[in-house]
Amino acid sequence: MSDRRSETAAPSGPAEMVRLAAIARRFYLEGRSKVEIAEEFGLSRFRVARDLEAARADGIVHIDIRLPERLDPERSERLREAFGLRRAIVVDTLEDPLETRRALGSVAARLLAEIVRPDEVLGLAWSRGLQAMGAEMTELPRCTVVQLNGVLSEHTEAGGSVETVRRVAALSGGPAYPIYAPLILPDAATAATLRADPGIAAAFARFDRLTTAVVAVGGWDERNSTVYPALSPEARERYSRMGVCAEMSAQLFDADGNQVRSDLDERVISISADQLREVPEVVAVAGAGDEAKALAVGAALRSGLVSTLVTDSAVAEVLLARKPRG
Repeated sequence: MSDRRSETAAPSGPAEMVRLAAIARRFYLEGRSKVEIAEEFGLSRFRVARDLEAARADGIVHIDIRLPERLDPERSERLREAFGLRRAIVVDTLEDPLETRRALGSVAARLLAEIVRPDEVLGLAWSRGLQAMGAEMTELPRCTVVQLNGVLSEHTEAGGSVETVRRVAALSGGPAYPIYAPLILPDAATAATLRADPGIAAAFARFDRLTTAVVAVGGWDERNSTVYPALSPEARERYSRMGVCAEMSAQLFDADGNQVRSDLDERVISISADQLREVPEVVAVAGAGDEAKALAVGAALRSGLVSTLVTDSAVAEVLLARKPRG
């Protein structure tokens, strides 16, 4: 039988706490509405609302927000605000870097399934993290998939960018535009000749139609870069003197995010920084690295090219510890 004798707050003795717990259980666990609870207990819905607040204040209800995939919501939001990003998704850093890379790939794969719309044009660069993303992908709307960079020959046996593009396109059911060419050529004339090849030109022709581009960020050393190991020691040193500390799709950047123009621009088979700037959504997947990699990610974010970042908590901590420049 309902008790409407009083809706004034009572001291939180044992009976009152049991009553608050019963109301909280119906609301939070059973999904009952405040109107339904009010009817059952003979209270007004305003009193039910006050009782739910009291249950939280008295420690009867603890709200614990947990995300799957070992996501770090607090660092994600801080990173998004610090760099003015559309989205930042931070994954907990795991003890094994390979497992961290796999976790980043899994989250990036699920993100693309969430944000890519049917009939859009998706561009994919290459890195080990993006290779992991391709392997983890299980669903994607039908879309056109375009390769953004040439191939790094040392990675082709392990499954390079061509394989990733073809797998993602097959999964979506849309057309694929791979690039069967090296990333870096010995001179500008050879690169220009390859860009004129019909197959490569078909991929380049779709750069201006991209709706989402997924890129990687590299540092400027042997461990953290895909471009650096492919260059001569003299070229590495020359670019270092020019202030290069990061690369993204074979485009070079200094610590402030300014593009460093060089002869390399004409020798690479890749989307340009200017073309990336026109893409509505640029997702950078970058993590599982050391402090130098984290600083490179910061430089890429300062370039203004990236709208969404998927990274790990170790990289996020370095980025957050340093106030964004500019």
